[in-house]
Amino acid sequence: MSQRGSSFPGPLSTVLPWSFSFQPRDFSLPNSSWGSDMRRLYEHYNSQWVWRRLPSYNRSLKYTTGTVWKVRSFSRRLVFTRNIREQRAAFEYVVFVNKQEQKCVCVFQAGHLLEGPPGHVHGGAISTMIDTVTGTHATYLSGPVMTANLNINYRSPIPLGSTVLLTCSLDKKEGRKTFFPCQVTNTYSSKLHTEATGLFLSITMGHLLGG
Repeated sequence: MSQRGSSFPGPLSTVLPWSFSFQPRDFSLPNSSWGSDMRRLYEHYNSQWVWRRLPSYNRSLKYTTGTVWKVRSFSRRLVFTRNIREQRAAFEYVVFVNKQEQKCVCVFQAGHLLEGPPGHVHGGAISTMIDTVTGTHATYLSGPVMTANLNINYRSPIPLGSTVLLTCSLDKKEGRKTFFPCQVTNTYSSKLHTEATGLFLSITMGHLLGG
């Protein structure tokens, strides 16, 4: 299985050094719960050198080297989208970034625990993924950020258990502000499910660590 593109080049690597005392589980790698559409899109983006896969952990900060209090502070915390152990139950996804074009894509498979309307994905789960993907891209480009505004329009429901594609790109930067549009489509980008715009504010590591 290819590990190409599993590191963070750019601003994120300077604020979250990936120096591990042990090897954590990377949830962005293929596993037995992934369906055929999820695997197909993973292979599509992973095979192109312009796209770089971003690793995903339950909590990034607890794996970085540093003082003991930092490790203890984050030892019991889990990222919301990665805190369910059962595979295929909730959020299965992988994020790729294109540094040259300042674009980001996420392949997302929605599990049965994300049901809202019967047989379809809950709107809150969709907004969670939009926030996750746009926030990840903003962090990749600018360093640590916090969501300031997320404006979402739901166009058509997403069938539960299906795989969708989230695509976002940099719109503009104004000082500490970074703006991103985002679209959620089917795997062939022929049907629009949701569209959104996100505004993110750059912050310091002190904010993240409670300083």
